[in-house]
Amino acid sequence: MSRSNWKTPFIDKSLLTNFSKKKKKKITWSRRSTIYPVCVGLELLIHNGKEMLNRKIKPEMVGHKLGEFAPTRKTPSQKK
Repeated sequence: MSRSNWKTPFIDKSLLTNFSKKKKKKITWSRRSTIYPVCVGLELLIHNGKEMLNRKIKPEMVGHKLGEFAPTRKTPSQKK
């Protein structure tokens, strides 16, 4: 279910204050935050439950959640 139209997109306060381009990589545990257009070009380390995954924000990602780009489950592979 999507967020109501009359509400603004959610973004964590810690991410909102640190959108300067000086610091390239930012660490975040907030997978529920929406990607804003200001974030394009930043490199974020997103927590997937076990480790931090490095993701570069592209213009196509705007409007999606950070958690969509950090999978939490491994893909099953059959052992031979």
